[in-house]
Amino acid sequence: MTAFTRRPRNAGEVEVKQSDYLEHDAVGLAGLIARREVSAAEVLEAAVGRLEAVNPAINAVIYTDLAAARAEAGQARDGPLAGVPFLVKDYAAHVGGWPTSAGSRLYQHEVAVADAPIVSAYRRAGLVIFGKTNLPELGLDATTEPDLHGPTRNPWDIERTAGGSSGGSAAAVAAGIVPAAHASDAGGSIRIPASCCGLFGLKPSRGRVSFAPASDGLAGFDAQHAITRSVRDSAALLDAVCSPELGDPYSAPPRQRPFLEECARDPGRLRVGFTTEAFEAGALSPECLAAVAQTANLLAGLGHQVEEIALPAGLDGAVAASGAVLAGHIAADLDARAEQLGRPIAETDVEPLTFARYQHAKGYSASDYVRSLRVVHAYGRAMAQLLDRYDVVLASTLGSPPVPLGVLRGAAPGAAGTVRRAFMPNTRIFNLTGQPAMSVPLAWTDDGLPVGVQFVAAMGGEAILFRLAAQLEAAAPWAGRRPSLGRDGGPAA
Repeated sequence: MTAFTRRPRNAGEVEVKQSDYLEHDAVGLAGLIARREVSAAEVLEAAVGRLEAVNPAINAVIYTDLAAARAEAGQARDGPLAGVPFLVKDYAAHVGGWPTSAGSRLYQHEVAVADAPIVSAYRRAGLVIFGKTNLPELGLDATTEPDLHGPTRNPWDIERTAGGSSGGSAAAVAAGIVPAAHASDAGGSIRIPASCCGLFGLKPSRGRVSFAPASDGLAGFDAQHAITRSVRDSAALLDAVCSPELGDPYSAPPRQRPFLEECARDPGRLRVGFTTEAFEAGALSPECLAAVAQTANLLAGLGHQVEEIALPAGLDGAVAASGAVLAGHIAADLDARAEQLGRPIAETDVEPLTFARYQHAKGYSASDYVRSLRVVHAYGRAMAQLLDRYDVVLASTLGSPPVPLGVLRGAAPGAAGTVRRAFMPNTRIFNLTGQPAMSVPLAWTDDGLPVGVQFVAAMGGEAILFRLAAQLEAAAPWAGRRPSLGRDGGPAA
């Protein structure tokens, strides 16, 4: 790993080449900074230069505070990731004094009063947080095309979706603005954009990362972590934030050792069950089918025991039941906002799909909510039994490669569910059951679009996933595959 090449800029100043910055992941950058081969200030300026070069084309970053970040980068910092530039999603990871819109006009003037615990943990790890990334309104879509901030574009093809809801974070990492960025996942919102943008994205076990000060992270369906280019960055970031907060309603089994250490451990011969199903709707595209088959063959070649399986019966009922839970949380959030405003939520306050969901939520009762949770939890037990027989389950992350912008966003409220299920049929179920799941960029279409494959382990099984992911990263490396966007800051040719 080489240090940065410096070149003169203005009198008394130097800058580092962006190509050098792009070569390193977060762990690598932290090592260079710790050895004083480059300064945190220089690394931040490289990130800012990259932001200026590519963000106008992709609209991944929607807010920055460069003055504060430069002041932080100029100070001596401790922590395993000291001096590494970082971005957070404009949702849940509140930064004190920064706006926190959640992608919605309804909150566009809100300012966070304090750092969320996860942001405090990132700061203790030494990360230099300099901006926030785009997301769909309230994080409720599989594509990042909000009215408030406009669409985020996929660096691999700027006419296609970067996925959602953490699409801004994924696009920023794929385009090289940062090596890793905060993300969250309530139905696939880490894994969907990771697949769309050719990145590594792990949704942790329920309760692994606190959602404090929020109550329960959407009944435990939601999870916070990150989207990264390298496996070890994901592990290091999870190590930094996986301590529970007082009063958390869920907790994951404690880790045996730091997750970063797991990346260097042999996974052994794993029992792998694979499926080519599209769980919620339709069938997988040929590209996604091929990705699963290719990965199953790769796993067998690495010595793992691989066999085809089916998921437990009852999946459709669990997915249908989860609608009442989601509706209850949408209604609770918007009703609370109405109380703050002192008036009802108007149709013009939110996007049409959000308002339709809000109105639909009024048809559910408290009994519906509780009974639905019981159905979901029963399916979680069935999934746990499957993962007691297999170390990991392999499936496609998505139903297809990234679709053009407007395909998901343009669906009418009545047809939106069908369109989205066809695109993201395989991610939501593991939010309901709580197991850790990761999307790994192991396949590509003939025209160069990334296709992720998904691996799931038993509750608390992140260690197995990190060991396997590191093995796959070595066997079929993806870090060298980058979109052509931004060689000069312009669109891909």
